[in-house]
Amino acid sequence: MICGRFFRLLASAALVAAPFALQAQSQPAHVHGQIKLDVVVDGPTVVVTMESPLDNFVGFERAPRNDDEKKMVDEAVAKLRAADTLFTIDPAGNCKLGPVDLRAPVLGLGATPAGAPAAGHADLDATFAFNCASAAATKFIDVGLFTAFKGPRQIEVQIAAPQGQFKRTLKRPNARIAWSK
Repeated sequence: MICGRFFRLLASAALVAAPFALQAQSQPAHVHGQIKLDVVVDGPTVVVTMESPLDNFVGFERAPRNDDEKKMVDEAVAKLRAADTLFTIDPAGNCKLGPVDLRAPVLGLGATPAGAPAAGHADLDATFAFNCASAAATKFIDVGLFTAFKGPRQIEVQIAAPQGQFKRTLKRPNARIAWSK
């Protein structure tokens, strides 16, 4: 049941974020130091979808070549899977971490898209779902990506919430995504 609900939630998030899609197509898809986040507050959930160059998390964009690089990848993946330490949602929502989906084919995470190159500018994309008692009451998320990883310098955020649609840009040390009318 959770799996089916998760996929319905992902479909809902894609529909709610669709108005932002045309703007995103005109921007460069892969910028080192930059992360793109889409935040969707819908029903009892808050979903954060992330697109980022792999370099932001491990310092390279390929499969690890030695034990030290494998350790860096394992540590980064562990931090991302513990998303409730990276995304602290407004306590008013009473949210708990749900499914986490990490996708980085070069690291063996997620499915490899047909025709995708095995090397080059690899990304690490993710979807973090939070189940909330009162998602509509949320008005901010504190983002811990700047402190958890060395690579990110800027986070471009698009928000679709009951209060409206918003765009925000975070730069160190500012780490709070806030929205309201």
